[in-house]
Amino acid sequence: MIEPDNEVFEAELRRLKPARLPAALRARLDQAGAEALGQPVPATEPTTGWQWWWLRLRWLAPAAAVGLAVMLGVTRIHREPSRAAHPPAPAAPALHANEVVIDRTLLTAFDALATLPDGEPVRLRCRHWIESVTLRDSARGIEVEQRVPRLEVVPISFETY
Repeated sequence: MIEPDNEVFEAELRRLKPARLPAALRARLDQAGAEALGQPVPATEPTTGWQWWWLRLRWLAPAAAVGLAVMLGVTRIHREPSRAAHPPAPAAPALHANEVVIDRTLLTAFDALATLPDGEPVRLRCRHWIESVTLRDSARGIEVEQRVPRLEVVPISFETY
């Protein structure tokens, strides 16, 4: 990993000129500093018409969102029928498996040779399996089968002297 050249970076930082603070931010910082030191706070200039509306609108948007959420919740409560009026439908009978078969079949097996990042060789033993589960319900004539492939990789390291 290459270490950054800190002297070059610091020289670039010294050449940069900081931007001037906006007047509104400078006034707020001066006011906060005066309050912290217990000095009299200079009077702020009154806000203009558009600033007054902007201050009100930034509180109106979250209040409108909360109001809309409450209104949607209330209408949803009144719109849903009561659960006592409609009893739940009986559930379908469960599958009663009287024969279960679990099987695992080896499809392929091979060895591979790889090199680790530090240069050490490693041997890998790879096996590709298919695992299946079969459930049968002879009373209803239902058979459910699930097949899942699985790759098994086992590293076997070489000892080098």
